[in-house]
Amino acid sequence: MPESPTSPNSPNTPIEFQDERKAGRLLAIEDGATVGYIAYFVLAEPPHALVAVHTVVEPGHEGRGIAGGLVRTFYGLAEAEGVPVVPLCPYAASWAAKHPDEAPVAPAEVVAAAKAQLTAGSDV
Repeated sequence: MPESPTSPNSPNTPIEFQDERKAGRLLAIEDGATVGYIAYFVLAEPPHALVAVHTVVEPGHEGRGIAGGLVRTFYGLAEAEGVPVVPLCPYAASWAAKHPDEAPVAPAEVVAAAKAQLTAGSDV
């Protein structure tokens, strides 16, 4: 797993990442408080891709690498599960384009299925 970002105010306090699959959120937690998250869903049909739809960093926590850490961790979760990531979130898509070695491109049919599921509003 990649090194976690740390708070500039508390350099020894790392950001922890917590997957809340049932809620569809990957959380970034610092000192017990959520400082950011990725909202996502799991594609209903195989290959059950992880689909990132929104990346949020709470006000006052921007510019510290939290969003990048979230996306990197999200790709790590998918890799561990052997499934692709579909980055429908603009930030996640931009991050993936800048880090092709860490963010394999999902097959076109998986991307189409993720967009269809998002449009249908199912499991989001």
